[in-house]
Amino acid sequence: MTKEPDSRAWDIEVLVEVPAWNERLPDAATLVRGAAAATLTAEEAEGEKAVGAVCILLTDDASQRDLNRQFRGLDRPTNVLSFPAEDDFAPLEGVAAPPRLLGDLALALETCSREAEEQGKSLADHVAHLTVHGLLHLLGYDHQTDAEAERMEGRERRILEGLEIADPYLASSPEVAA
Repeated sequence: MTKEPDSRAWDIEVLVEVPAWNERLPDAATLVRGAAAATLTAEEAEGEKAVGAVCILLTDDASQRDLNRQFRGLDRPTNVLSFPAEDDFAPLEGVAAPPRLLGDLALALETCSREAEEQGKSLADHVAHLTVHGLLHLLGYDHQTDAEAERMEGRERRILEGLEIADPYLASSPEVAA
């Protein structure tokens, strides 16, 4: 397992649990860290408080299936899972507070690879999009209603445009399940 800390203002930690990620997508950790940083930068540019810590796990379908079953009751792998942190952490009196924990993301290599191929997208672009999407969930965005979906997809489009990634919502099939 490879662990690479981030030296930016945010604490973006990427854990590469499955070495095949680096075989399929060289510098996978750098890619997802960049997509996460772009998301946090965009939130701050909009005046949103996005300072915090996030851990991104690059795993496989078997582990993702276990997580999905345990936390969502769905016995199948999925592309990205978002696990928001609890907001009730209070540091000890007189102790400096650590960065706010935003939560964790997990991405499954086989599912992401299959979807990218089915949708005619590069794996790098698809994984960057799913990272942005998952992190926006950690920041409080959702797509349960049409209005929420429109707001979230609009934010995704702007962030991905800054990363020079084509609009993923122009395709006819939905790509995000989280």
